[in-house]
Amino acid sequence: MTLYNWLTLLGIPGMLAAMAAFVRVQLRQNRAVKDGLRAILRDRLLQSFQFCNRQGFADSDDRQNFENMYVQYHSLGGNGVMDDVRRKFFALPINHD
Repeated sequence: MTLYNWLTLLGIPGMLAAMAAFVRVQLRQNRAVKDGLRAILRDRLLQSFQFCNRQGFADSDDRQNFENMYVQYHSLGGNGVMDDVRRKFFALPINHD
């Protein structure tokens, strides 16, 4: 009996095909989660800017939260669309109350 016959008999090709399919599904799902999380962060960054812009100021906690979200947004592949919003956000006056 040849090696191929033994491998076929033991189901190795089927297991390899199933493993490849599993990896493809996991990569697709990982991409979807990453894109979704990036969209949520972008939305939160915009909401935070709009809220503080309406108030006319941003306190230190707002600034720290915005920067943390901005860094994570870019680590997920953010494309620079938010750079202008970040600039405007940090141009807001600081409220020390």
